[in-house]
Amino acid sequence: MGGRDARSVSRRQALRLGGTGLGLMMLGAGAWGCSPDDPEAPDAGSTPGGEGADESFVTPPPGRAPKPLWQAVTGNDSLSGASALAVTGGLALVAGDPLVAHDLVTGREKWSRKGVTTPGAGLLLGGGTLYLASAEYDGDVVGLDPRSGKETWRSRIGKEYDQPRPMAADDRHVYVLAGILEKDFSTPNNVIAAIDTASGKVVWRERRDAGTEEHGITAQVADGHLVYTDYRRNVTVRDTVTGRQLWTKKLKNSNWEQFAVHKGLVIVAEGRRLRAFALDGGAERWTLDTGDFTSFNSPQVIEGVLYVSDRLHGMWAVDPESGKVVWRNQDLLEKAAYAWQFAKAGDTVYAASELDDKGGIHAFDAATGKLRWTYNDGSGDIQRWYVVGGGKRLAVLHAERLYALPAV
Repeated sequence: MGGRDARSVSRRQALRLGGTGLGLMMLGAGAWGCSPDDPEAPDAGSTPGGEGADESFVTPPPGRAPKPLWQAVTGNDSLSGASALAVTGGLALVAGDPLVAHDLVTGREKWSRKGVTTPGAGLLLGGGTLYLASAEYDGDVVGLDPRSGKETWRSRIGKEYDQPRPMAADDRHVYVLAGILEKDFSTPNNVIAAIDTASGKVVWRERRDAGTEEHGITAQVADGHLVYTDYRRNVTVRDTVTGRQLWTKKLKNSNWEQFAVHKGLVIVAEGRRLRAFALDGGAERWTLDTGDFTSFNSPQVIEGVLYVSDRLHGMWAVDPESGKVVWRNQDLLEKAAYAWQFAKAGDTVYAASELDDKGGIHAFDAATGKLRWTYNDGSGDIQRWYVVGGGKRLAVLHAERLYALPAV
C-alpha cells in the first residue's frame, strides 16, 4: 500500500500550490497508500475542510486504496463490541473513556466526556439522543446530545433493579435490560423495560423467563416490534407498546452480534444457514445454505441488499426478500479473517475485517462483487476494524486510531 504514482501529491507540494487554490483541491482529493506513521498522513484538524469543503474525491486506480483524509487517537478500549463507532450529524463518535466526537470533515475533536458511562458501554442512538448507563452505577440511564456531549435526559426503572443497560431505542422509548435485586443482592432474574423518552417514566416492565441471562443481548426496533437475540440461542420479538412477548424461537447456534430486520422479516445467521422469519408470527419465509463446510457470520441490510460473510472469508450479496444470491465473492480467501461490518456509498460496498493484521477495509463493486481495493494502516494490530458511512466519507476505527477515508 506504500507506493505512489504520478497523480499523487504530498502535503508539502499541496501547500506550495495553495496560492492558486490547486493545492487545497489536490490535498482534499487525497492520495493513495499510507501508514499511520507516514509523516505526510494528516492528523485531525490539519486537513482543510468544514462547511463548503470540496467533497469531490478522486477514484483510485484498480487495486490501490485511498489515503486517509485525517487520523486521530481515541480512547477506544475494544470492550464495546459492535457498537464502538457511530456517525450522526456529521460527527464520528467513538466509545471509550473518554467518549469523544470528531468532525467527520476536518477531524477536529468537537467534544470529549470522561467518566460518563460504564466500561464497555456501546453507542446507542435513538430519536437524536445518545443513551448510556450512568457511570455512577446508581441505576440511572442518561441521555446525551450527540452534537455537544451534554446531558439532556436522565431516568431509572426503579431501585429494586440492578444497573439497567440500554439495549435499543426509537423516537418514543429507550429499552433497557436490568437484573432484579434479591435480598442477598444477587440478580438471578431480569426484566426488559421501556422508558418514555419524553417523560422519563417507565411505560412497561416485563420479567423474562427464568434462566435467561442479562448479558449477550443484541436488539433492534422495527415497525412496533422489539427484536433481540441472546447467548441462549433465542430470537425473541415483543410488542413495543405493551411489552408483551409475541413469539420466540430457539436457534441451533448462538447469535448475539448482528441480525437484520427488513420489510417485515427478521434475518439471522444460524451456522451454515441464513434464516428469515416473519416479524408478525415468526413463520419461516426462506432459508439459504452456504453449500460449503463453513458458516455464515452476522448479516446486515443496506439499501435493500443483504450483505454477509462466511467463515471461509467469502462475501455474499443476497436479496433479503427472497433469499436469492445476487453475487458471491471469494477474493478474501487468502486473508486471515472475514468481514463483519458493512457500509455503502454510491456504487461501492465497504467491509471491515475481524481480527486480522493483514485485513482492513475492503471495497467491493456493489453490482458485481468485484474487490476494488483494501486499505490497511500498516500498524500490525490484530484488533477488529470498524466502518460506518457518513456521506462521501467513511469513519474507520482500528484499535485506538480513528480515520476518515474518502468513499471512492
